[in-house]
Amino acid sequence: MPELTSRRGLLFGTAAIGAGALLVGCTSNESSDEPAANDQPAADDKPGKEVTIGFAGPQADHGWLNAINDNAKSQAKKYSDVTLEITEGSNDTAAQIGQIETLINKKVDVLVVLPADGKALTQVGLKAMRAGIPVINLDRIFNTPQAYRCWIGGDNYGMGLNAGHYIGEKLKDKADAKVIELAGLDNLELTKQRTQGFDDALKNYPNIKKVARQAAEFTVESGQAKMAQLLQAQSKFDALWNHDDDQGVGALRAIEQAGRDDFLMVGGAGALSAFQAIKQDSGVLKATVLYPPTMAASAIDLARALGQGKGVGGMAEFEIPASITLYSAVVDKTNVDRYMSTGFK
Repeated sequence: MPELTSRRGLLFGTAAIGAGALLVGCTSNESSDEPAANDQPAADDKPGKEVTIGFAGPQADHGWLNAINDNAKSQAKKYSDVTLEITEGSNDTAAQIGQIETLINKKVDVLVVLPADGKALTQVGLKAMRAGIPVINLDRIFNTPQAYRCWIGGDNYGMGLNAGHYIGEKLKDKADAKVIELAGLDNLELTKQRTQGFDDALKNYPNIKKVARQAAEFTVESGQAKMAQLLQAQSKFDALWNHDDDQGVGALRAIEQAGRDDFLMVGGAGALSAFQAIKQDSGVLKATVLYPPTMAASAIDLARALGQGKGVGGMAEFEIPASITLYSAVVDKTNVDRYMSTGFK
């Protein structure tokens, strides 16, 4: 069978059952003269088969997106057996499709794609998969799982849920507590998910009422402007959840200019500036809920494992998972030192 046909069969699940033997899993912790059924090498730091990974992401016009690119590059450099072909990021879907098609034509071994628009780029993901190039779909998901071998990304609903529970626990003993929300772009599904998670968490705290919500645009400028409007409209409230630490920089400026310090603030994503403010503990920002850009480093690890036909360490399966949802941990002054090195600028 030609190599391309074999790879397509594995990607789309149409190969014979014996194909599972070609995809190796994790090393067993048991030592024995006879190898266990799953005693196959997992991906590790030791040099192996050379793998060329194509990486295509959107334009790094936001601190988090820039951190995505940095994490991918830094992780690839750790491996002498990985060559990273990285495109110039673009928010123009046609341009990004063209960049990915170029990577397909170069016959890279694996593709890592953070699409500017998951729906719009689904077809090029399918094209790569049909060409026998497995795709790691990063964060913004394609419309069909046929367009990727593995999806890895953050938990937008979980961000809202954990932010809501953190605030709820802080205010659970306060009668008639009021909270407000500074959301992101309302035309994005992720913003709706973050709000839904937050609202669902607050249902567990009948003493808390959300009294205002304003949508910003994930920028410092929009955060400052929209927060100023919220502060003017709400003379008293007890907590604020801000969806994004970049726009949070602007929000904090507006709060400082208004001379307000009578509430607690929870951010979102995990910017270095937020971690530093939390550690200093001299202002309203008390916590942030992670949406870790380290997912790009993990995507490189997964792509390398796929290219080398290896599994994931710590798991018994021969194959890497079909999807990985990262946990939205809450970072406050009790654990901020642990996460400081992951903060993005």
